[in-house]
Amino acid sequence: MQQGNGIESDMSSTTNPPRAGDLFAERLSERGASVAPAGRRVLRFIDENRATVLASSAMELAAHTGTSDATVVRSVQALGFAGLGELKQALVATITRLSTPADDMRRTLEDVGENTARAVDLVLETHDEALAVLRTPEARSRIVAAVSALHPAERIVVFGIGPSAALASYVSVLLERSGRRTKTLNTTGIMLADQLLDIRPGDALLALAYGRAYREVLAVFTEARRLSLPIVLVTDNPDSKLGNSADVVLAAQRGRTERVALHGATLVGLEALVLGLTAANQKEALTALQHLNELRRAVSGKRIDVG
Repeated sequence: MQQGNGIESDMSSTTNPPRAGDLFAERLSERGASVAPAGRRVLRFIDENRATVLASSAMELAAHTGTSDATVVRSVQALGFAGLGELKQALVATITRLSTPADDMRRTLEDVGENTARAVDLVLETHDEALAVLRTPEARSRIVAAVSALHPAERIVVFGIGPSAALASYVSVLLERSGRRTKTLNTTGIMLADQLLDIRPGDALLALAYGRAYREVLAVFTEARRLSLPIVLVTDNPDSKLGNSADVVLAAQRGRTERVALHGATLVGLEALVLGLTAANQKEALTALQHLNELRRAVSGKRIDVG
């Protein structure tokens, strides 16, 4: 009896209260206490990292929770879902509800209170979780597949707007230093049409797009498909319409569900992709970097050995 009470209190203290229409939270509240300890760990992770779950396989969730893929599936089924696919369908409805950055920040601040050290720990813990997913064999194989898709291209077109625009520009710089020709798509509205005008056969698209399929990214995908360009998508929802339209999908966790977005894992995944492309293009990369040093000397009048 004492053990049962411990299980029940464990679940109640580590899960969010169910909200109207949140089928997963309702079932977790009703049945979670009866699940074995390893299963409770899986369910707590699912509850706190819903966007990540949408981007993960059973094997990746197992690696992230220190369990097995069989445990992941059994835990999901213990709540009455047929499997991971049905669970994801239930989670999509809760994630796609309107949530502003202010809402996400407010919930994050409620988690940490006024404890600065706890805020720092939360960021580090969240990135640890995201990096654990990137280390799984499945995630690594996707990065390798992305390298294979982008490597033959005459030019790599990098798309990212909003907060992702800075990442897109950074990746373009890294690619140019590795001897790749690039173009950055980073504007919104009708100005994006001017940038798209230069896209041509022989290019490949690397797109950073999260959340819903907004108008700009749909236009970019439509033009890329019209020109039969390879598409690599970096997203937190690989099962979305965009994910189904891409040749390779890199799942990147942007923090915990309905909490402030963190882009560290995306950056790590992109840098791994760039280094993979550099390894496949070593001669050109070294030539480009040597020329960069010569240009720096011409601009500054002295040798500059910085990144």
